[in-house]
Amino acid sequence: MADKKIPKATARRLPLYYRYLRFLHEAGKERVSSAKLSEAVKVDSATIRRDFSYFGALGKRGYGYDVEALMNFFSKTLNQDRLTNVALIGVGNLGQALLNYNFRRNNNIRISAGFDVKDDLIGTIHQGVPIYDINEMVDQLEMQQIDVAILTVPSEIAQEMADKLVKGGVRGIMNFTPIRVTVPKEVRVHNVDLTNELQTLIYFINYYQDFDQNAEPEEDDNPLNDLFYND
Repeated sequence: MADKKIPKATARRLPLYYRYLRFLHEAGKERVSSAKLSEAVKVDSATIRRDFSYFGALGKRGYGYDVEALMNFFSKTLNQDRLTNVALIGVGNLGQALLNYNFRRNNNIRISAGFDVKDDLIGTIHQGVPIYDINEMVDQLEMQQIDVAILTVPSEIAQEMADKLVKGGVRGIMNFTPIRVTVPKEVRVHNVDLTNELQTLIYFINYYQDFDQNAEPEEDDNPLNDLFYND
């Protein structure tokens, strides 16, 4: 992916393809057609073929796709062979839920450090993850060479924490706060607003069912796309 810029929508689907290919490989499957892949991941065949076309010839007409070869290709593309350590900023209710989860189904991602302001959390270990004083964050990020962080702090300090993350060398932030933080252009922010996403789901249920229960809105025509993908 570093060698060729692809559309953001395609980039978002790559982990989905990879996870299903890994499932097929673990089940002993040797090949899969675009139609079967489409049925499993709920993405139409034409979109899958277009997504794959950005990476060259990945399949053969009449044969489909070699599961192991395609899985290994996307593993390399998504840096699945490299462990990524992630910092968790804010160990409240959501933060602790993320620590309990800690991406256990992925061998290449793990939360390796947590940061908070509460004395009863600082210096403790939760689910194998040490919790540091928020004032140590910049130094620890640099020392541990962490360049990805999850932000789950109160809204009023979200920008301050984002500034510290940038100072500590972080290049990617998953922001669970409702605040849209400002960062330098070289830092990537993915905003995840659970309230907005739930409201969007309710909107689709109510609005689109009134017109056609079987119809799905096209991604490009979705009036609420920005609620899901605020970059």
